[in-house]
Amino acid sequence: MSISHPSTGPAAAVIGLGSMGLGMAKSLLKAGFTVRGCDVSQAAKDRFSQAGGQVADTPAEAAKDVGVVLCVVINSTQTDGVLFGKNGAFQAMRPQSVFVSSATMAPSEARRLAGRLAERNIHYLDAPISGGAVKAADGALTVMASGSRAAFEKAEGLLAAIAAKTYRLGDAPGIGASVKMINQHLAGIHIAAACEAITLASKLGLDLPTVYEVITASAGNSWMFENRVPHILSGDYTPLSSVEIFVKDLGILQDMARMERFPAPLAAAALQMYLATSGAGMGGDDDASVARTYAALSGASLPEHRS
Repeated sequence: MSISHPSTGPAAAVIGLGSMGLGMAKSLLKAGFTVRGCDVSQAAKDRFSQAGGQVADTPAEAAKDVGVVLCVVINSTQTDGVLFGKNGAFQAMRPQSVFVSSATMAPSEARRLAGRLAERNIHYLDAPISGGAVKAADGALTVMASGSRAAFEKAEGLLAAIAAKTYRLGDAPGIGASVKMINQHLAGIHIAAACEAITLASKLGLDLPTVYEVITASAGNSWMFENRVPHILSGDYTPLSSVEIFVKDLGILQDMARMERFPAPLAAAALQMYLATSGAGMGGDDDASVARTYAALSGASLPEHRS
């Protein structure tokens, strides 16, 4: 483990230093925590070290002798690897510490992970997040959390540092994951709808900046329309949130709906657009790239893509 800075405040580990995890780790530093960070990317670890954090080479090193471990990876598979893979955090975490999981996953996966941690008396807080990289860096996320009272108590300081709002949704892991999937259900549909609408406006020969101005002042507006359409207008598809995120999340949503025998046709239609966009080679681009798929299918013109 490489230690670049002295320890001063309460200790936490952050595993996963991507755009969200790095912002959350920085928020903890601002709140006075001593933070040990770990990521598979050396560049990510270097950025964290430059921000004043300590760097660990493995999840086990990051988790050793800290009371709370925050995991900010993509899905349950990566979370499982962080915990139980080679040099995983599970064996290094001390009993009565808490593992805060912020990955988007199926509720059944959250319950499975919590059950395995309970074997060593480690608390699991099911704590998916919303708000994006900017709010992560500002310590202003929304956290949708469920877990035992002890898990909440042990993670209280960390949650206060990373979130503007923490919703305590229940005492059972899986509730937080379920609420996050409802959020992703709506977010995925709203982004696809925004892309469809603005590309149709182009096909109709309308002035797109004017359409954007009118819609954002009208009843048809949504947070996603207001946030994502500027990416399309500028031709900038730098991945603030990638297409593949919604391939994954709406895929999970469809699996959940099928298990419940619940029809979700709007989510299914949106998922097809994300799949088509990914299949066209834009999976790593911003999710507003769905508009480019609509344009390719319809012959509509969008502002030139800035590479």
